[in-house]
Amino acid sequence: MLKLIDKYIIKKYLGTFFYTMILITTIALVVDFPERIDKFLSGPMTLHEIIFDYYLNFIPWINGLLWPLFALLSVIFFTSRMAKDTEFVAILSSGINYYRILVPYMIAASLITVIHLYANNVIIPKSTKIKGDFENKYLYKSQKKTLSSKVFFYLDPNTVAYFDYYRKRDTSARDFRLEKYDSNELKEILVANRIKLKKLPNTWTIEDYYIRRINGLHEELNIQKGKKLDTILNLYPNDFIHYENLPMLMTSSEMREHIEYERQKGLSSANNLVVELQRRNADPISILFLTLIGFAISSRKSREGIGLHLALGVGIGSLYVLASKFSITFANSIDINPVLAVWLPNIIFGIIAILLLVRGQK
Repeated sequence: MLKLIDKYIIKKYLGTFFYTMILITTIALVVDFPERIDKFLSGPMTLHEIIFDYYLNFIPWINGLLWPLFALLSVIFFTSRMAKDTEFVAILSSGINYYRILVPYMIAASLITVIHLYANNVIIPKSTKIKGDFENKYLYKSQKKTLSSKVFFYLDPNTVAYFDYYRKRDTSARDFRLEKYDSNELKEILVANRIKLKKLPNTWTIEDYYIRRINGLHEELNIQKGKKLDTILNLYPNDFIHYENLPMLMTSSEMREHIEYERQKGLSSANNLVVELQRRNADPISILFLTLIGFAISSRKSREGIGLHLALGVGIGSLYVLASKFSITFANSIDINPVLAVWLPNIIFGIIAILLLVRGQK
């Protein structure tokens, strides 16, 4: 059962956290607006789109990124005030164990973590999709990329399609090659000079082609020079279109489905989605570790006052953000397990939190 001191600390934590959230969110809005105002004034977007499609969804997006930092700064701020007012001396003198004081901190941190987990996987992706669509339409049109040269797809586990060049303008491709396998044994090769979308969603016309069928030592060659073949392929024009900010445009459930689809197609972008999916879970959990770190460095009274504690908090928070960014970059660009890479900062800062708590207790 919660004691009076537990309720007091929980109230302090949550109150300071949400005050910090409102303050920094307001600052972020004020900083972002001057950077966008030229495009807002010169672009075709309406005031309604700017307010409700962009800025209304900018708020949950920026909070999703910064809640761990808000938690760290909040803990340091109100804990330093308590240490300055010698409240911890009174608490410890009453017989309460140093680690017992952590209970209300972890209750409040767990509440924020649960909210952040739900928001990161459900609420924020939906709002960020609206924001991302606005950015793709008006602000960052270069986010849209077309796979145009040296492209290959897995149409199914046993069928691979290759394109030397794809042209978005008329949804056609040059130097098309289709390979079919049976238990890793090549059975059929179709080579065409040109392939073009005939009818949506996935009816294609293959032009000027030949088919080579292989059955052990026996081969059959069927040359159809100058002829056309209409066929349905597990290939769609949207497969050639990729957004660099694709993870921002998908909810977690959509992302899991798309990861499976991309892997079946043999596309490397699936790794980026795995990284983003793990980040959505790793960031909220970091609130627990950063809470422990904030408590450990600010629960002792310091001659330098709150300023030193806040400086340490900003430094540690910056290191965590930097470590997270590096881990995501490594997970996307280096042959390393993406799950391990994304969770590595949490592991490191969890160890740091334990070491600081042991030192703080002494």
